[in-house]
Amino acid sequence: MLTAPVAARQTGRRMAWLDALRGLAALFVVFEHALQPLLPEARTPVKAVFEPGWYGVTVFFLVSGYIVPASLERRGDVRAFWVSRFFRLYPPLAVCAVGVLLLSAAGWDGLHIWWGSRPVSLTAGHLMMLQNLLAMPNLVNVLWTLSYEMAFYLLLTAMFSLGLHRRSIAYALAFTAAAVAGAGVLPVALLSAGGSGRMLTATLVVAALVTAGLAAVLAGSGAVRRAGAIVIGVTVLGLLAVNQSYPGPWQGLLILATMFAGTALYRAEQGQIPWGRAGWVAPVPLAGIWLARGDLGTQTAEAAAWLTFVAAMALRHRGMPRVLSWLGLVSYSVYLLHPLLLESVQWFWPEPSAVPLGARLSALAGVVAALLGLSALTWRFVEAPAQRLGRRLISAGG
Repeated sequence: MLTAPVAARQTGRRMAWLDALRGLAALFVVFEHALQPLLPEARTPVKAVFEPGWYGVTVFFLVSGYIVPASLERRGDVRAFWVSRFFRLYPPLAVCAVGVLLLSAAGWDGLHIWWGSRPVSLTAGHLMMLQNLLAMPNLVNVLWTLSYEMAFYLLLTAMFSLGLHRRSIAYALAFTAAAVAGAGVLPVALLSAGGSGRMLTATLVVAALVTAGLAAVLAGSGAVRRAGAIVIGVTVLGLLAVNQSYPGPWQGLLILATMFAGTALYRAEQGQIPWGRAGWVAPVPLAGIWLARGDLGTQTAEAAAWLTFVAAMALRHRGMPRVLSWLGLVSYSVYLLHPLLLESVQWFWPEPSAVPLGARLSALAGVVAALLGLSALTWRFVEAPAQRLGRRLISAGG
């Protein structure tokens, strides 16, 4: 039997390729968002042939699909899963929110006008991390991906509670078929139009349904647990059906297909299903490329993200660059904090084309250095302690 430290080291080596992918994905997302404030002349030609941001988030979604369901199934404990997710996601998000408040106090006026007229609705939507599926403006532009992560977690919870969680290929293909068939065309006005009152009502209804469903799953048993799972599943699928926020209806559905496809690849790697059967997820990237016809940048990004993930998976037993592995460790902070630094640059240089290129490149280097330093601090003093606290709570409750 392996000792705990040895087992931990071996697990770390097996997962190093996933950290490397997170690090790589984070770099591409930062590059995407650095184009407008620092390299606007390169933005159009680059994005015409390759969307670095879409590449990055697609890699992130594949990684989540691969590893998150494994975490739930390994423990077999929905409560532990949600405690782990809470302490993984919310503390860095709180740091990001504080950063926005500090920028606003300094005079930055980038907040959406709805934060003044609909603060309760937007706050509740962000606390659920479902704001993007509720047709709300994101506090920070990158937070839209968290809504799809949360939708995935909720669906996993429902499926696990109903004993339906192992049908990953079927779910990947179902969401792909829905994207191709043009689902997501119901009026988004059901959620966002009609003033703050309608938005608040919709938000409170979703909050009540999700909370009641999770409570039933976590505390109930038998029929109560199954009923809670069904409420969660129906609520999330309903939000996905009416969502027309960025990145758009078909892309949103394809994101869920991508994550379930990542889970199918994990099952094949673990020997739970044959590799030949896992090949049935091939329609997911093919559908993404076909649906993005006319948009070469998105097509190449979709293909490159999948090729990168498959290549990294094939090389998973080899050593990974330590810098990428470390970057993967702090990638969540990098992802959340980089827009704040770039917004600060844009605030000082509203017309970047008028600034000498050398100065802008120096500013980019400074932003990256500051970002990595801040992310290291956030990991050291926020993320790591929060995750340790989560593990202690799980152990105490187990």
